[in-house]
Amino acid sequence: MRKLAIFSLLAFRAISGIDSYASSAPAPERIQRGEELQVSSAEVGRYGGTLVVGQRAEPKTLNPVTATDGPSREVIGRMMADLVHINRVTQQTEPALASSWKLSTDGRSFTVKLRQGVRFSDGYPFSADDVVFSFRVYLDEKVHSPNRDLLTIGGKPISAVKIDDHTVRFDMSQPYAAAERIFDSVAILPQHLLLKSYEQGSFAQALTLNTAPDTIAGLGPFRLKQYLPGQRLVLERNPFYWKADRDGHRLPYLDEIAFLFVGNEDAQILRFQSGETSVISRFSPDNYPAMAREQQNRGYDLVDLGPSLEYNFLFFNLNELPPDKFQQISREQPWFRDLRFRQAISLAIDRRSIVKLAFGGRGVPIWGNVTPGNKLWINRELPHPERSIPQAKDLLRSAGFSWDEKGKLLDLERKPVEFTIITSSSNAQRVKMATLIADDLAQLGMSVHVVPLEFRAVMDRVFQSNDYDACVLGLGGGDADPNGDMNVWMSNGSTHLWNMHETKPATPWEAELDALLNRQLVTLEYKKRKRIYDEAQALIANNLPFIFLASPNVLVGATKQVANFRPAPLEPYVLWNADELYLRQQGVATAK
Repeated sequence: MRKLAIFSLLAFRAISGIDSYASSAPAPERIQRGEELQVSSAEVGRYGGTLVVGQRAEPKTLNPVTATDGPSREVIGRMMADLVHINRVTQQTEPALASSWKLSTDGRSFTVKLRQGVRFSDGYPFSADDVVFSFRVYLDEKVHSPNRDLLTIGGKPISAVKIDDHTVRFDMSQPYAAAERIFDSVAILPQHLLLKSYEQGSFAQALTLNTAPDTIAGLGPFRLKQYLPGQRLVLERNPFYWKADRDGHRLPYLDEIAFLFVGNEDAQILRFQSGETSVISRFSPDNYPAMAREQQNRGYDLVDLGPSLEYNFLFFNLNELPPDKFQQISREQPWFRDLRFRQAISLAIDRRSIVKLAFGGRGVPIWGNVTPGNKLWINRELPHPERSIPQAKDLLRSAGFSWDEKGKLLDLERKPVEFTIITSSSNAQRVKMATLIADDLAQLGMSVHVVPLEFRAVMDRVFQSNDYDACVLGLGGGDADPNGDMNVWMSNGSTHLWNMHETKPATPWEAELDALLNRQLVTLEYKKRKRIYDEAQALIANNLPFIFLASPNVLVGATKQVANFRPAPLEPYVLWNADELYLRQQGVATAK
């Protein structure tokens, strides 16, 4: 690990359950008659303390409807709740805001019974009206929610119908495979706070980082307390949360979760090893051995959970660009659009070196969009072609490329092949991947420049301005089920990173992919659905909209004071059960 300059510490440190700790967070409300609380099976803990988390990048938004970046989802997930929850350890569905549900015999209606007596974090009652309003927002095309793709079946959106204050029926045009799992990703919104902004067309501005904390409410275990740009975001206990422990004490145990914005991985690790932060995840595997050697002395535990569901990939700018802008990118796009060019690049990339050098060997090379960590859905028949510079050069020749006397690759117009790869500066692994790719492609005579940018700048270039040649990104998900990736692979998906914002499939193979994905969506039998999704994976691998690189192992850690720590291979790896986490102190840990 590189040495770091020590900068002044922020005013938050991991709390070890010290009795003198003075909390400013509100005490949990007494459980009221009529509250239908969900009871946790986790170890009974104790109240108090701040769990400190080091984040390399700041969240972009607090809006669960439009959030696409990991830092935003990490924070929002602690503030919001959904109807049905996917347990990240068992990967099975569990009741959440919906205490029960029932699928009709024809598979076209899904009826949920809502938990009674539930209140938002501002104390306002939760009802079926909030559920109907939330789905109205998610399904509004003008809002551009990435969840909309999951909620559209057979080209028709799901409809949410209020039966009574605590019952909602969801009607679908066709049967929907794994129907209950989609509800895990749909955070329920407070109609009493957001209806006005939605109807006025200002919904996107209602849940920004600068929104006053007392105007934001959710159904998650924590609520917003403070945001200091460039420094930290603090959540405090939701005193009205709808879960309790086995002894009848309202969860969560923690007073606060503080997200510190540390800037890069080295700072993240330094803060964790010094005890300034309480948990760590998403760190580079090549730092794992050195950290593991220190874990006993430093008072923390590390866990390697094996291959993740995250896939890292290189992709090119294949979007339709304005004729008066980005002329250099437009000149390069004929290369990027040629499948033989992308195949050549894929063949030239040394994935095994990426795993060794970027992940310290704790990862796996990949050639498709489903990783070995997803044992239920991976297509094991996909070819894994070995790296071959000669074969890559043959493909380039067949596409009309040539080389000058110095070995520089030239296109049909005899202009040198030169482009830039952007990636997030806060992700050391991806910076290293991009650098290794540039070195590999130099062997083909390409001149490739790596430009690390602040994470928000990368997101803005990819999703807003389209001002980039190529980019290295990673995608993961909170569920192993294929439906969680529909927004990426459907041609009209909001995270469809090539030919973005197209109204219909730009190519025949994309139309075929849309058809396969829609078929698996309504195929209820797992084996039949798996065969369809295997075809979809093969189609993606053959057409290379992304050049898949590698998947890291899930590596996490926590100080020994963090109890009920149960990391999982599905996102969020560490904080998925934040409502059950507590901080130990000397003596027996009991709720009080």
